[in-house]
Amino acid sequence: MSTRRLPSLVLGMGLVFAPLLQAQAQAPQDELFSLRSRWEHTTTAMPEARRVDALASLAAEAKTLAESHPESTEASVWRGIILASLARESGGLDALGAAKEARRVLESALERDPRGLQGSAYVTLGALYDRAPGWPVAFGDEETAERMFRRAEAIRPDGIDVHLYYAAFLEDEGRDAEALAHARRAAEGVARQGREASDAALRDEARAMVARLEE
Repeated sequence: MSTRRLPSLVLGMGLVFAPLLQAQAQAPQDELFSLRSRWEHTTTAMPEARRVDALASLAAEAKTLAESHPESTEASVWRGIILASLARESGGLDALGAAKEARRVLESALERDPRGLQGSAYVTLGALYDRAPGWPVAFGDEETAERMFRRAEAIRPDGIDVHLYYAAFLEDEGRDAEALAHARRAAEGVARQGREASDAALRDEARAMVARLEE
């Protein structure tokens, strides 16, 4: 084969494989959209009795996706979010195992991207540290939980989820005035694109919290 034809051959191969490479780069977004949509449906519309099995299935898919695309922080954060949701819906040792795995996945994702999907990793970690039992059973810790919520707030100060979960933490701590302030900010927050259903449900929770704390 003449070497003079090599550059055009290489260029031709580039033209052939470029769409394939682009499709591979974009594939996680399609899969993430599917995971996110099904997670939203599961957590906002599915009967509670069916949620654990559905979330366990989503967690398995999320693990495969994250391991197939280790460079994708978004895939890792979504895996952590789904695991945290599974922990919330489960009970006993299953919940503890899912919570520990969620923490590991999210903290690993933050090592690659300190913003953690626009603060979503920090919000989820805050809820995990808030709800998990303390040492020696698990890793629950109020100071760490609040630090996570504050980091999320610094990244996304108008987040409905940021302020609602922080408000719930503050209410549990007996800091009702602060909880009310954050619940009001959650009720007035901005819904995220692609997360409208879950953010609408969180906004409703925030309004209920405001009404309760104002009594």
